[in-house]
Amino acid sequence: MGERHIGVDEAGRGPAIGPLVVCALSIPKEDRNVLKNIGVDDSKNLSKIRRESIHAEIVSISKLRGWEIGLICCDAGKIDRWMESGTLNTLEVMLFAEAITKATEITSEFTLFLDACDVDAERFGRNVSSALGESGNGFKIISKHRMDSTDVITGAASIIAKVNRDLAIEKLSKELGVDLGSGYPSDTKSKTAIEDLCSEEIPNDCLRRKWSNVERAWMMHHQKPIPPREIGKFRGVQSALDEWN
Repeated sequence: MGERHIGVDEAGRGPAIGPLVVCALSIPKEDRNVLKNIGVDDSKNLSKIRRESIHAEIVSISKLRGWEIGLICCDAGKIDRWMESGTLNTLEVMLFAEAITKATEITSEFTLFLDACDVDAERFGRNVSSALGESGNGFKIISKHRMDSTDVITGAASIIAKVNRDLAIEKLSKELGVDLGSGYPSDTKSKTAIEDLCSEEIPNDCLRRKWSNVERAWMMHHQKPIPPREIGKFRGVQSALDEWN
């Protein structure tokens, strides 16, 4: 097998509602132009319709060309439990490493392109390498801020992560009968949804209880701090791409 390139990115770091989704896309180095030809770009630069169209093409092509997709969905409960003793940065390090191992058999002929979430991009790369264990020593790692806007494979990973994050939010909205919006604090629909969900007797599982806007909304309705999640082992996260398509 020739050299492969792996792009890794996330969607849903900032929202107060729903999961954080991480995607690792592994393709042969020579297939970069295939992604360029179907219009891959940073997911933030594409309309929802365009993202979904390109996502469908990536999934279809992956079956023909031996591309591998590692998709990890970490729900709000798991995020809250991690945040009891960790940070979003350390969580993303773990999720990036897990997505990479889902996307590839470990060999020495890989280059990783990481969209770094840490203010120190090189440190983020070192931490992901450490999280991969001994296998991480065989990877060349390029870790930069906004890698999704400069590297086509990382851009493709950002599209997959974003589309599947949106699908998860749409599914939650239907289940709850509430328009959750995007989940971001600035989203008016999300603000309304958080207020409504915090008026209930028990915090809804889709809310990230460690987020300050959720804590404030709960305090306003109940005049007491939001109850913490039950402490338990941080378990694995949903990772099968087909479950989100």
